[in-house]
Amino acid sequence: MSSPSATGELAARQPWWHALGRVPVVAWILVGTAAVVVAAAAGNPIQVLNGLAFSMLLFLLAAGLTIIFGMMDFMNLAHGSFYMLGAYLAFTLVEQTKSFWLSMLIAPLAVGTLAYALDAAVLRRVHRRGHLDQVLLTFGLALIVADLVRWIWGGSILGVPVPDELRGAQSLGFTIYPKYRLFVIAMGLVVGGVLWYGQTRTRIGAIVRAGVDDKEMVAGLGINITRVSSLVFAGGAALAGFAGVIAGPFLSLQPGMDFDTLIYSLIVVVVGGLGTLRGSFVAAILVGLADTFGKVLVPEFSLMIIFAVMALVLLTRPSGLFGRAHA
Repeated sequence: MSSPSATGELAARQPWWHALGRVPVVAWILVGTAAVVVAAAAGNPIQVLNGLAFSMLLFLLAAGLTIIFGMMDFMNLAHGSFYMLGAYLAFTLVEQTKSFWLSMLIAPLAVGTLAYALDAAVLRRVHRRGHLDQVLLTFGLALIVADLVRWIWGGSILGVPVPDELRGAQSLGFTIYPKYRLFVIAMGLVVGGVLWYGQTRTRIGAIVRAGVDDKEMVAGLGINITRVSSLVFAGGAALAGFAGVIAGPFLSLQPGMDFDTLIYSLIVVVVGGLGTLRGSFVAAILVGLADTFGKVLVPEFSLMIIFAVMALVLLTRPSGLFGRAHA
């Protein structure tokens, strides 16, 4: 057994950021929350709300991606393509049916169905291969989808009209804010609650959580883990398509939007930790607020700020804020 002096010498030799890693995650969240409150008190409540709206969009994107990574150990660089397909399908559906709410139902289902078919026909062949094969295949798929989108919808910047029920602004007492962006925040919270309930209170959620921890054990119980993985992949893609529908009236539709959102999604997944919805939710808020305030305060360094946040988290907690360290 080492003496107290030896233990103290060992602790003294460790890098300074190891001490930061011992700070509870709750403390970091409180520090971040305090920073947001200070910024809001300084007269920028609208930017806080903008950051929260963007955060909820990032959460919808990253939630499916983190479960796919966690359960399937699958590197899906085509996740942004499903987001882009959802957005463009919503544009076409709204144009044809004049109903944003119908597009919010049909587009994610179509994207999820397409993802299930792609997984069964192509992607399943590389599930057990190394990450390099997965990256090459899904990156090639993303390039194909990008070319198809440009061929079908063209290269012009498009937008989905805001539904009539959500036009205009709403008074919040301390400021006036667009109704649609409040809707985006509300949808993120509702979907987050539904996903949390599904993961923690249902049988399929228990299977998915068990699959994240030990796929072999789940397969040994007689559960068709291949089918479950395909359904999880389709569900994650449908979530990305849903995020694309929500983003339509919120952000512009243009070629390249898939890779832009993929970068943000990967950062959220890494910061939050693989396979954890709670981590994705907290990381999405952290990254969304950092990006929003970065673009307002130091626009030329806004992207660097996000990567700095990711680097700080990885230095202190290599498995992410809520990820499990693997032996």
